[in-house]
Amino acid sequence: MTLIEKIIARAKANKQRIVLPESLEERTLTAADRAVADQLAEIILIGNRDEILAKAKELGLTHVEGATIIDPKNSPKTNEYAALLYELRKAKGMTQQEAWKKVIDPLYFGCLIIKSGDADGQISGALSTTGDTLRPALQIIKCAPGISCVSGAMLLITQTPQYGEEGVLVVGDVAVTPMPDAAQLAQIAVCTAQTAKSVAGFADPRVAMLSFSTKGSAKHEVVDKVVEATRRAKEMEPNLKIDGELQADAALVPSVGEKKAPGSDIAGHANVLVFPNLEVGNIGYKLVQRLGNADAIGPILQGIARPVNDLSRGCSVDDIYKMVAITACQAMDAK
Repeated sequence: MTLIEKIIARAKANKQRIVLPESLEERTLTAADRAVADQLAEIILIGNRDEILAKAKELGLTHVEGATIIDPKNSPKTNEYAALLYELRKAKGMTQQEAWKKVIDPLYFGCLIIKSGDADGQISGALSTTGDTLRPALQIIKCAPGISCVSGAMLLITQTPQYGEEGVLVVGDVAVTPMPDAAQLAQIAVCTAQTAKSVAGFADPRVAMLSFSTKGSAKHEVVDKVVEATRRAKEMEPNLKIDGELQADAALVPSVGEKKAPGSDIAGHANVLVFPNLEVGNIGYKLVQRLGNADAIGPILQGIARPVNDLSRGCSVDDIYKMVAITACQAMDAK
């Protein structure tokens, strides 16, 4: 069974309530139809029921009626959600009238469903920008306890089973925070290890904090940041298996790890890689994906109190279906 097959199986075994607010978008609606048919999750679509069902009929979809369809313009909970949004944002200057206008936005409405405990996760981005996806999530659901920055992890499924977890690596941040400081980098490490558990199913995440230096082989302030981030991550999660700073080869190759970082339990055996900044992370995973012919699944947003994931606007139906399963796995762990 492949990793994605395992993720899908876990989602089916413990169905979560996943909101798809971009309900009239063709790929999203097709993925929702497939998810309902496969009993992957309890799908919640936001929008006008007649319009959604008419679009489904036009596309030849036959299972959409099995989803829960909620129209913010006539839902009995719209006023309740508007009041909740006002309470959450009044200190930031939001008026009650502004809250009522915002609540009918599907991206806001979906996050309010989650905040109220009526859903478990949300996915958007086939039509919306990353900013539009993240803004309501951070305003309404907010970050997880002890976390102040959102980051993005990627599952890398390589053809090198001698590395990582039988060829699978979880890497971060590849999507959100351009230049994390030491405190933020520590949070990214903790969150990426959690994603490795909840999504990739790693029983034993082993985190390498990457740098161009291994254990003092080079001196620079950016190396100092990685060392400090490693210390802070250990304080945040004392049981977390983590070491740094490590070069990539020292993190992955046992013979190199033994030579460059003797005595390290992580060197040569890492299955979670944390990049020192977004530039390195984004370039690094794309090089592995293209030159190494690896499958890259994600980015998976992490650090939010309940899972809210962002899609590429070029995503496929299959990408959305997989993200439903991934979001469901995150949701199980977030409860």
